[in-house]
Amino acid sequence: MIFLASLRARWSSLLGAFVAVALGVGLTAAMGLGLDASLAGPDRPVGRFAGSPVVVMGQDRLTVPVERGPDTAHVSKPLAHPRPVDTALLRDLRRLGPVRVDGGKRDAVGVDAPAGAVRDVVDGRARVLTGDDRRQADPATARDAEAMVAVNSFLGTAGGVAAFVSVFVTASTFAFVVALRRREFGLLRMAGATPGQVRRQLLGEALAVGVTASVAGCALGAWGGPRLGAALVDAGIAPGWFTIPGASFVTSAPLSWPFRLAFWTGLFVALSGAWVASRRAGRITPAEALRDASVDSDVMPWSRRLVGAALLACGLGLLVWTLVTDPSSLMKRKTYTVQPMILITAAAALAPLLVRPAVRAFRLPGAVGLLVRENSAASVRRTAAVAAPVLVTVALAGSLLGSAQTVSEAKAAEARQRTVSQLVVTGADLEVVARRDIPGAVAVSASASTAVYVREEGSALVRSDARAVRDPAALAVTSRLPVVAGDVRDLDDRSIVVNEEWEKRRVGEHVDVWLGDGRPARLRIVAVLARGSGDNGAYVTSANASLGRGGAAVPVDRVDVRLTAGADPGRAAAALAERGGGEVRSAEAWLAATHPRTKAQTRLGLLMLLGISLVYTGISLASTLLMAASVRGAELRALRLAGATRWQVRAVVAGEALVAVTAGAVLGLAVTAVNLGGLAAGLVRLSVPAGVVVPWDVVGVAVGVCAVVAVGAAGVRGRFGG
Repeated sequence: MIFLASLRARWSSLLGAFVAVALGVGLTAAMGLGLDASLAGPDRPVGRFAGSPVVVMGQDRLTVPVERGPDTAHVSKPLAHPRPVDTALLRDLRRLGPVRVDGGKRDAVGVDAPAGAVRDVVDGRARVLTGDDRRQADPATARDAEAMVAVNSFLGTAGGVAAFVSVFVTASTFAFVVALRRREFGLLRMAGATPGQVRRQLLGEALAVGVTASVAGCALGAWGGPRLGAALVDAGIAPGWFTIPGASFVTSAPLSWPFRLAFWTGLFVALSGAWVASRRAGRITPAEALRDASVDSDVMPWSRRLVGAALLACGLGLLVWTLVTDPSSLMKRKTYTVQPMILITAAAALAPLLVRPAVRAFRLPGAVGLLVRENSAASVRRTAAVAAPVLVTVALAGSLLGSAQTVSEAKAAEARQRTVSQLVVTGADLEVVARRDIPGAVAVSASASTAVYVREEGSALVRSDARAVRDPAALAVTSRLPVVAGDVRDLDDRSIVVNEEWEKRRVGEHVDVWLGDGRPARLRIVAVLARGSGDNGAYVTSANASLGRGGAAVPVDRVDVRLTAGADPGRAAAALAERGGGEVRSAEAWLAATHPRTKAQTRLGLLMLLGISLVYTGISLASTLLMAASVRGAELRALRLAGATRWQVRAVVAGEALVAVTAGAVLGLAVTAVNLGGLAAGLVRLSVPAGVVVPWDVVGVAVGVCAVVAVGAAGVRGRFGG
């Protein structure tokens, strides 16, 4: 077949696409294996009540009915304060057989009795667990589930970024292949090939690349899965027990779902990347075989212009719509990870249109500089093919890491703005600290972590983190809450402080909520806080945060101390430390520990994602420049004949590469500016201290690596003319 002969002759031009697809498939397979391992969880034996055949747990989830169209469904969320097994139920269980209580806790008990009899007695008042389900009563089970949230988030995001960049690199490679092979396709058309046959030839090449690269990628994923698990543990993203077991996609029958997903994803990426290029190849006319101009013309078909313009309008429109309707969502990781990709894709699609004016803006000295600028502007396809992957990497680095750092800095600034106390004491149980006089203190505010639940619009159960305070007046003195209506000092046992995100948010309104232990309550709104960065939660009194109706109040876990003017903070801190029961820190130290600029795990995870993008960019740059070398020999030899030295020729090709990288970096920074500008506007709307953080160090490293790869590949290319 013609396409097989073409593959043998053109294998070097498709090498970049092969490596990109294989790497993408390998990453997808490895991350799929990681997700599969995280869903299974650790193989832990039952620990807490291993000697009991049945475990009865107090209710630890709130389940309420909601409206789903014409039907009624039930949704549930974990309770902030699970209910203990009450005394009446405990008495009934003891009639069935021996009951084991874990110390003074009564959140779960073990029962030596038949499971059926236990279920009949419990009758919906608690949860009945048997077999391996008894592990749900072990504290380690909840810790394991919480630890896996970060792992799943990272693996899902990394898989999305890998798929996005691999599709882009593959599509860019095939588009440039078509640009370089215009004369070849024109000769095929002159020899009688139909447009459909030309398209099928290119798709056949893509199919061959996709199948072989997907097989190689699955083998790479099987090898890399265990190493990915070890890397996540070393980075602190995954807990120490997490492992990704080794697997073989060849011997496993049937293939596990990560390998099937990765293989078909790779094949889809290859074919979708070549599809647009194949349609363009099919439109090449026989007259193209007679053209030998070095200046690119008609570099942007109207279809690509329309797609790029539509993506740009969609990206900007979505940003503005989110800014107007729900600015708080701009601070969520899913939003600032996914939304920039639309603008990045739009800028990459319009790159041939944007590169020429960007290159013309450069003023390079000397004859070599003039030649570099004119060559770059004339060969727009080549310049855009080099600039586009740089654009993607710079925009991802600036948008992802910049958004994460901006959000973290905004949260930290907001926390600093709220805190006016000089000392903060934290710990598991601070009753002793909260109930004694503190030398030099003008106000002492004791509070506990809790939550309230509200059903909004009849169809959603929303959890809102809250603080349960002992003294609302002390709270008003030790903190500077962003109150937009009402007064927090009016808070009592029959009222609540909410924020602007709530459906009901007018002072004086009554709102039906469920408290942290699942008890229903009807509370009056006495104050409304600004929406803020999401840390402005609700406030209730300690009476509305207890362990069951009539139970003990949730233990105090934080005490804020504001001192009188001239009081000695060291003396007050020493007095607090003598009482024990918690860690005493200055407000500045507490803020630095609880509101870091960016969590180390978050930054490391994003850097790993950017590393993936940078690898793809290096592959794209090297393959593009090496492919261009095969058609520039005559042009570069003509420069030598015109009097240029070997080093001048190499300076020209290296300068062209640097110009293209610089143009891509400028366009990437422009996309970053739009994304971070939208986030900053959202912070202003949320009344959060706004300050955009641009990760210049990461962006600089990314541009530097791109420049080194591009100049290195250009050096190889320059030897064709040397």
